[in-house]
Amino acid sequence: MRILSKKQEKEINLFGKWSFKDVEARDLGLRRYMPLKPVAVPHSMGRHEHKRFRKANVNIVERLINNTMRPGKNAGKKAKAINIAKHAFEIIHLRTGRNPIEIVVKAVENSAPCEDTTRLSYGGIVYHLSVDVSPQRRVDLALRHLCEGARQASMHNPRSIAECLAEELILAANHDTKSHAVSKRHEMERIARASR
Repeated sequence: MRILSKKQEKEINLFGKWSFKDVEARDLGLRRYMPLKPVAVPHSMGRHEHKRFRKANVNIVERLINNTMRPGKNAGKKAKAINIAKHAFEIIHLRTGRNPIEIVVKAVENSAPCEDTTRLSYGGIVYHLSVDVSPQRRVDLALRHLCEGARQASMHNPRSIAECLAEELILAANHDTKSHAVSKRHEMERIARASR
């Protein structure tokens, strides 16, 4: 086995293009749940699914791809979902000139809700009570809402799902309320504030 020197060692880039270097989550609560370990192709073959909370170690780009495979048109088609993400990343890079991985991280941070409501029944009456959301669930909800927004935008629309996903990620990264995920976050937090 030959040991490579630092100069010979090649950096692992996502899809052979985008570097994970210098990309970091600014939100300290979410940093642990948004792993940015360099991978060339985000496909872990589902090794994480047999143990509880193991999904916290799966690369954030792969989790985004897994969320695009919701029941319906793209269910179970991982190769198709990877191609959708690849095209979306190309569009993001062309439109913003920035690293798409950085945009994804920022979009997840901006669309992760901090507060939600839970139902409490007390004496036959149901109350809604405001509760803090755990960091793991914040990331899960953000990814779900980002992909849901892209899927809804591409339905009955000539634009492809890759274009819609790219636009949703860019809007969420800019904290724009036109983004489905950001508006969903604001709605959840508004309801939670009202039921404090």
